[in-house]
Amino acid sequence: MNWKTFLALLGRDAHVARRNLVPSLMQTFLQPLMFVFIFGRVMVSSGYMPPQYKSLLLPGIMAISMVFTGVWAVAMPLIGEFQFTREIEDRLLAPIEISWLAIEKVFFGTFQALIAGLAVIPAGWLLLRPGVGLNLRSPLSFACVTLLVALFSACGGLALGCSMSQNHIGLMFSMVLTPMIFFGCTYYPWSALAHFPILQRVVLVNPLVYASEGLRGTLVPQFPHLPVLAVFVALTVFDALFLGIGLRQFHRKAVS
Repeated sequence: MNWKTFLALLGRDAHVARRNLVPSLMQTFLQPLMFVFIFGRVMVSSGYMPPQYKSLLLPGIMAISMVFTGVWAVAMPLIGEFQFTREIEDRLLAPIEISWLAIEKVFFGTFQALIAGLAVIPAGWLLLRPGVGLNLRSPLSFACVTLLVALFSACGGLALGCSMSQNHIGLMFSMVLTPMIFFGCTYYPWSALAHFPILQRVVLVNPLVYASEGLRGTLVPQFPHLPVLAVFVALTVFDALFLGIGLRQFHRKAVS
């Protein structure tokens, strides 16, 4: 491990992110905040949703923002570097192990996802107030869940970015991310699927379910949610699985 090279790569990615700050902010927050405004403000003010729905919605929007940010921050640059700009060839010349090049991408994507997720809380609170009843009983549990969700999004971005071609970017969003969001318990708790028992069990293969339920259980525990311990275990398994797949695919593409 060459820490000097690792930090230099992080600095380079941070510089690129600063240059694209405005487009990145629009891409990260525009859609989630529109969902917050429409469902949490318009629908509640019109009487179509109960006032408590504001608090139920916010953790799900936070999970969506983190997943989209982490996946986009890692997958899209990798797709371009491997298949379009060939910038990855310059990175491979750096005096560092190949696997650490991928881990650097994951580290930076995790950091971006954390920022995106934490920024949703004050932004959503400003849009939805009054009536948002956040109840942070265990800051440590919240911090652990948030970190695991951010890591999952970055590891998922690594696996997708090293497995999909540039021609399949649209397919990635329509066939992977969109179903993940709608069946990820982001706009409703997992218990709401009790009337669809088969679907309720099937969606447990969706890691976004554990992200949404984990954030809901630590931010608004007054609502039904999966046990936090089950969330910890599931997210840890998914993080390790996607990281392993991503590192294997990255190494395969780098040496081919």
